[in-house]
Amino acid sequence: MTPRLLLVIDTATTHAVIALGAADGALLEQRRWEAGYRHGEELLARIAGLLADRGLAAQELSGIIVGTGPGAFTGLRVGIATAKGLAHGLAIPIVGIATGAMLLRAAAAASGILASRLVLVQPAGLSDRVVSRTGETARILPGGADPQLAEADRLVAVDLAGRAPDDATALGDAAVDGLAAAMLAVGAARLAAGDPDDLARLVPEYVTLPRGVRMAVPDGGVVVSGGRGSAA
Repeated sequence: MTPRLLLVIDTATTHAVIALGAADGALLEQRRWEAGYRHGEELLARIAGLLADRGLAAQELSGIIVGTGPGAFTGLRVGIATAKGLAHGLAIPIVGIATGAMLLRAAAAASGILASRLVLVQPAGLSDRVVSRTGETARILPGGADPQLAEADRLVAVDLAGRAPDDATALGDAAVDGLAAAMLAVGAARLAAGDPDDLARLVPEYVTLPRGVRMAVPDGGVVVSGGRGSAA
């Protein structure tokens, strides 16, 4: 019997991540590359290359796991649209998972620090940042302001090289390295439990939108969406 295989996609950061995993959550292979804000130019080709290198056809996939952010408009739009298109075309289930929560989970695994003591910061436009904590809604931090940290808290900085302490950016790099494994573990468990997302309700958490487009930010949060994958 052909093993059930899951595809992981995340384009919430400037480093795109794709991976293949088993239905039990075991990571088989991951690939990460610096996409900047050009995710749309390479994502499908990279997925096709990953499958081809393993002698697999897309029809052998049994589920899709996709990161929902927080992240910038272009990357998230491309990643989620691609994941939805694959899930629809192959008639397989999809699970959306908050990238911020998974970055915190991966950083905790890499550092041995409790996820509840980690504070994730990512860029939100030219000067603002978005702050994520385990169990809390991601929030925009205006430019020039620093996140409030308790003495035991540790900062995890993603896509902020040169704008955050070196130890925070190093932990951020480790978090991105471990992102696929974290997403796979959580997504595989949801799929095994028969708990996929509705394609129509799965939407991203944007922290930046194209110029001229305005977004409502209720109570200082990022963007309230209808999908369960948006909860950071």
